[in-house]
Amino acid sequence: MFALVDCNNFYVSCERVFQPQFLNKPVVVLSNNDGCIISRSDEAKALGIGMGVPEFKVRNLIAEHQIAVFSSNYALYGDLSNRVMDVLSGFTPDIENYSIDEAFLNFKNTNITHFESCGLQMKQRIQKWIGLPVCVGFAETKALSKIANRIAKKFQERTGGVYVIDSEEKRIKALKWTKIEDVWGIGYQLSKKMKAFGMTTAYDFTLPHNENYIVRTMGVVGKRLRAELLGQSVLDIEKAAEAKKNIAVTRTFEKPISSLNDLKERVSTFATIAAEKLRQQKSCCNGIVIYLRKDKYKAGNERYNFSVYEALPFATQSSITLSTTAVKMVEKLFQADGTYTKAGIFITEIIPQQQKQFNLFVEENPKHEKLMKVMDDIRRKTGERKIRLGNQDLQRTWKMKQNFLSKKYTTDLTELLVIKC
Repeated sequence: MFALVDCNNFYVSCERVFQPQFLNKPVVVLSNNDGCIISRSDEAKALGIGMGVPEFKVRNLIAEHQIAVFSSNYALYGDLSNRVMDVLSGFTPDIENYSIDEAFLNFKNTNITHFESCGLQMKQRIQKWIGLPVCVGFAETKALSKIANRIAKKFQERTGGVYVIDSEEKRIKALKWTKIEDVWGIGYQLSKKMKAFGMTTAYDFTLPHNENYIVRTMGVVGKRLRAELLGQSVLDIEKAAEAKKNIAVTRTFEKPISSLNDLKERVSTFATIAAEKLRQQKSCCNGIVIYLRKDKYKAGNERYNFSVYEALPFATQSSITLSTTAVKMVEKLFQADGTYTKAGIFITEIIPQQQKQFNLFVEENPKHEKLMKVMDDIRRKTGERKIRLGNQDLQRTWKMKQNFLSKKYTTDLTELLVIKC
């Protein structure tokens, strides 16, 4: 039996954990640079606030109903997500962190038989220990557990936030209730094709006469999904991801940049973050791609995306080496008459650090390795990048518009929750 545990309105719920005055009130969370709405409380949904809507388009509605607005606080969300996963791992070690607010659990090798009670226990423990509301769906396959979770969330008063698909009758009833566009793995464009062919529900997806069309349209992925919906488990829990083969760090700027020095500072910071990720997975890289984007509205018909690749003379994971190389590449790409809105660095040709081959003629300064270790150790202990390169901003890592940012609460000692008794 599989379970899917999903945190309800996750970003909003994280904000409410430390600010309970917003319970039962409309709340929204914005994307990077306070652009679009990416999380809504049930109260905000009831007022007609759509998912992905730009904030400026509903600004009057927000003011009229006094909707609380927050900027994305990823440090807080990531920490609370890790705490939820730790709690879930106490029920079964066979767990897959599917996303920041979702996890699949496999109970195959456990002695649990009453899954509804187990789900309620998970729900109550996460609520009590962390303060986040969750819903749990159980079924014989991962795809069906997704549907079970949707039912648990949709009918919380009747299900208590936990629903188990444990019979053929329940499976068929759930599939007939589920719209084709709500099936795991079927997006907007694919659902349009399915509807045009006559499939409007998940149950239609499982009918024998639709199998050939599904295979032609979706290939082996569709075949596996259909088997899952029929109750045949073909998708197992995925283990932790292997080391990434490419690493990207990109950001849209808080405001357009026209100064070369400002642009170099941003790219240098992105390079050091990419280097940190390399060291975390014990890898080195042999190539860098730098990407710059001009303001496309000012560029008119002219080109506004620019990129350049450079092969490194030796494999590295040093922030100093990557930053120095990236800055030189920016100098080549920079155009004095340009206004830039976004930049990024892509680390390529990644290899395990133990496979690094030394160059007979050119080699990295051996002091870099010890310095990087010190920088990483201090960051792990303090949670902050206390040591930075000289060409970086010493105050801010991410320069984004965050006018409604809450405190970190759990990851920064200077922002711990203060209780006045």
